[in-house]
Amino acid sequence: MPANHDLKAQRVFIGLGSNLAEPAVQVKRAISALAALPQSRLLQQSRLYASPPLGPVDQPDYVNAVVEIDTTLEPVALLNALQGIEQKQGRVRTRHWGERVIDLDLLLYADVQLASKGLTLPHPGIAARAFVLRPLAELAPDLMIIGQGALCDLLAARAGDVCEPLNQVQEIV
Repeated sequence: MPANHDLKAQRVFIGLGSNLAEPAVQVKRAISALAALPQSRLLQQSRLYASPPLGPVDQPDYVNAVVEIDTTLEPVALLNALQGIEQKQGRVRTRHWGERVIDLDLLLYADVQLASKGLTLPHPGIAARAFVLRPLAELAPDLMIIGQGALCDLLAARAGDVCEPLNQVQEIV
């Protein structure tokens, strides 16, 4: 296999979410960490969005965003890097779909389709989550999601879901 510097950079979308310890600050901190990933370049970032929790309702609302990067990291290596960022920010997994300091989801990795024990691409919940689709549409409105369809159609199906942009005075990064 060629060295990573010989690999073509892949277009990747990553979802971010937080509902603990100043969620907007946590998301911004994670975006800064993503911008510093080796073999990667942050291309663009969405605004921050507010949404109710997907799981248990006895937790605070979430702040969400999506970023687009180019990377030569392989999908599993990238996932490991994302989990490293989560650990550095103090993520503790307490319950399924529960509250969290930061959550980083590898949504799309080029046109890769993958189903393994630790990673499924595209992310299996992408089509059902307005808090992913709205910021993703801000970055790539004409995106076709392999195996799911046109982003605009997926977003239209979630039109009634609550997910609103936060008022922001300054840039995230």
